Amino acid sequence: MQTRTLGKNGLQVSVVGLGCNNFGALDLERSRAVVHRALDAGITLFDTADVYGNRGGSEEQLGQILGPRRKDIVLATKFAMQMDDAGAKQGGSRAYIFEAVEASLTRLKTDYIDLYQMHRTDPKTPIEETLGALNDLVQQGKVRQIGCSNMPAWQVADSQWVSKTKGLAVFATAQDEYSLIVRDIEKELARALEHYGMGLLPYFPLASGLLTGKYKQGEPVPENTRFARMGRFGDRYMTAQNWDIVAALETYATERGHTLLDLAFSWLIARPYLSSVIAGATKPEQIDANVKAAGWAMTADEVKDIEKITRKA
Repeated sequence: MQTRTLGKNGLQVSVVGLGCNNFGALDLERSRAVVHRALDAGITLFDTADVYGNRGGSEEQLGQILGPRRKDIVLATKFAMQMDDAGAKQGGSRAYIFEAVEASLTRLKTDYIDLYQMHRTDPKTPIEETLGALNDLVQQGKVRQIGCSNMPAWQVADSQWVSKTKGLAVFATAQDEYSLIVRDIEKELARALEHYGMGLLPYFPLASGLLTGKYKQGEPVPENTRFARMGRFGDRYMTAQNWDIVAALETYATERGHTLLDLAFSWLIARPYLSSVIAGATKPEQIDANVKAAGWAMTADEVKDIEKITRKA
């Protein structure tokens, strides 16, 4: 398993990470099987959030499963999403961050979080307040590094300036949607990440499954898949243009002895600002496939070929 750093001076993590958003929806034993296979495969980055698993379920399952193996991984979680029906428990205020981190530590059965990420921006709270609170958590040893998610490039730059001028902890990573199909971050955010030495943790790296090869144009959507359960994802990704791109990508990969999944992972790993590909799994076999998919060391010419195919995306 290859490793990279979380940002310029960050922790070492496996280039394939495990997204834990399915935990809490899966029963405990199914989640346990996925976690154990990931550990056996050399995956060291486990990414969850307080809101995953119907508000707390994912963190609770990880806390029960990891036990003494907690020390073997880089554990990442997030805060800021709404954690109650009334809307009181959310955001990036100092008071809420201190409340949220204690709740996550309790559910995860740990006394520190390796990467604590702001899940979304909070327009009601100055970024100075948020960064000040996160810096205090780093100083207290409850958090090792901090990251952001779904933050526009201008605010990433602003947060870096605030941290450096006030001597606060800086965001080491950004977690945003990025795949061969969805490439919006290339407009501004990717350049900001490179400039500030931040690492990218892409979510939905397989376009919610479109890049796995399990969906076929003109055929019924397989049962018990994300597109079957949540039709909005199918409506978003299964467009005529995307089907054309997927078909061309699959042909390109097959001609070189690879799968579409191999291409999706390895193209991401070829990006210079990529720290780890966060991919979820509901069964151990998916872990094996994800790890294998990262093994194609793409050449510069192959990357250029993919650029031509996906340019319209």
